[in-house]
Amino acid sequence: MEEIRGSPDYSWFRSTVPLKRIIVDDDDSKVWSLYDAGPKSIRCPIIFLPPVSGTAEVFFQQVLALTGWGYRVISLQYPVYWDLMEFCDGFRKLLDHLQLDKVHLFGASLGGFLAQKFAEFTHKSPRVHSLILCNSFSDTSIFNQTWTANSFWLMPAFLLKKIVLGNFAKGPVDPKMADAIDFMVDRLETLNQSELASRLTLNCQNSYVEPHKIKDVAVTIIDVFDQSALSLEAKEEMYKLYPNARRAHLKTGGNFPYLCRSAEVNLYIQVDSFPSTFPSSCRFNNKDLL
Repeated sequence: MEEIRGSPDYSWFRSTVPLKRIIVDDDDSKVWSLYDAGPKSIRCPIIFLPPVSGTAEVFFQQVLALTGWGYRVISLQYPVYWDLMEFCDGFRKLLDHLQLDKVHLFGASLGGFLAQKFAEFTHKSPRVHSLILCNSFSDTSIFNQTWTANSFWLMPAFLLKKIVLGNFAKGPVDPKMADAIDFMVDRLETLNQSELASRLTLNCQNSYVEPHKIKDVAVTIIDVFDQSALSLEAKEEMYKLYPNARRAHLKTGGNFPYLCRSAEVNLYIQVDSFPSTFPSSCRFNNKDLL
């Protein structure tokens, strides 16, 4: 944990990018927490959505790198929502509040599923320019927890954390992956019972993506070849769902490649996914990687 929390990059991020809290619902207990960095003149930013265990801080390396390349980046943390439609409506209100018409969405695990559902939710009046789905899924039935989804709200926080930790990598991993796991465990400890229970409910309640509603959205799939919470079957289902998607395969990276393989992930985001949607002064060409 201390390797990342004590790093110069994380210290710089925390000291230079302010955390904002925004309420867009009638219920003032529903607070969106977010970091908004980069040129505010860019009206089509990249928005990062965390996994069940994550907070807005987990994408700090993407915020630092991509803003350095001229992007506007928003990394957020969800309020407590118990229903997918409620989440989508709240997220739409957040975009309206920020005066953002269309956005790029990067979602990790649950964040990727929510990104797909939001694109589906707004398909008649599109708000999503593109999707980057990192270790994500399209059907909650893969977790075999749909029958318990409505019970998470009753469970104590320690039991919910145990459920989440059960999906973390076990056995020996390289030092960077170990540091990423430690950092995510630390972030998990900051989430209260309602936050965890609501996220697990969204993650497991019976739902799936309807791809025909988002067929015009550009999709990039980022996944890893080593151990992660996603089964091979779940990954193959994503490939079938999005046959024309760009695929970015990382040899290693576990559940959290955006932390332990951040340089590779950042280049996939910058080069593969947004080459033509930002001002020319903000673009890189493939030759820049040489």
